[in-house]
Amino acid sequence: MTNTQLTLEEISTLAKEALIASGASAGAASSLAAAVTAAERDGIRSHGLIYVPIYCDHLKCGKVNAAAEPAVLSQDGSAIVIDADCGFAHPAIDIGFDKLRPLAKALGCAALTVRNSYNCGVLGYHVERLAEEGLVAIGFTNAPASIAPAGGQKPVVGTNPFALAVPSGSGSAAFVLDQSASVVAKSEIMTRSREGRAIPEGWALDADGQPTTDPEQALKGSMAPSGGYKGFGIGLLVEVMAAALSGATLGIHASPFSGTEGGPPRTGQCFLALSPDAFSSDTFDDRIQALTQAIATQGEARLPGSRRLGHRLRSESDGVSVDQGLVDRIQSITVGNATR
Repeated sequence: MTNTQLTLEEISTLAKEALIASGASAGAASSLAAAVTAAERDGIRSHGLIYVPIYCDHLKCGKVNAAAEPAVLSQDGSAIVIDADCGFAHPAIDIGFDKLRPLAKALGCAALTVRNSYNCGVLGYHVERLAEEGLVAIGFTNAPASIAPAGGQKPVVGTNPFALAVPSGSGSAAFVLDQSASVVAKSEIMTRSREGRAIPEGWALDADGQPTTDPEQALKGSMAPSGGYKGFGIGLLVEVMAAALSGATLGIHASPFSGTEGGPPRTGQCFLALSPDAFSSDTFDDRIQALTQAIATQGEARLPGSRRLGHRLRSESDGVSVDQGLVDRIQSITVGNATR
């Protein structure tokens, strides 16, 4: 495998051009390309450029509505509801955040739900943007069912991540906690499957409910919940917030994010934003600093998201090493669609 070094700007352009060539609007492509670039920047390859060919396939097959026009369905007090129109979640979330930020700052807290959306990528990316605006942000997103309940074999909830981002008081996030209900995100197993690599034991179960290291068998079975029944409980919490509350499709009824069959998944997201100024403006920053220091000063202990920050610093100065074959594949999408 030959790698090439790309700047963050080159990654963004590469992703955006392929998405537009596959039918995405300029606005949707820009929003999604920014998230792809952030994933590569932070070392989260599973949601970076490797996903762009899949996004493009899903635009062409109709799993993502290329002509989607996300819209505000309602805004009642501090509650905002967005319909993504079966398009990418990112532009719908952007529209919602434009309303969520000022409401949370004015009222102390506000909530946003998004329905009929597609995979929102790295959930921590979204909540971190709110923390940079001085807001405590909590996000939830549901996914097609892939985790069976304890004692069962049939998946009921998805990997269903939740994320928390806390403002530092200086225009950045003090830390970002982003974790799924499963031991790992399903995209990690999909990446191993595409690369022909085994998965560690404990990541997933096969269709018979037995542990497996074969990613293909894992994709036919169930993801292993983090912490056993407690992980399934987290998935259930997220399903209520991101699907039931938002009016999105439950994971048991959603089409898979992988492959081209099944039409739009119509999953959902929920974001809560709280302003420290409305609750504890005189003590919040000091307490967050004390909390983070209590973790960061303990030998090899690290704050959630700190590894991403390390990748971020290196990427911003040195660029990102990317598989040349993947770059060629994405460029061929742009060229191939342009010549039709």
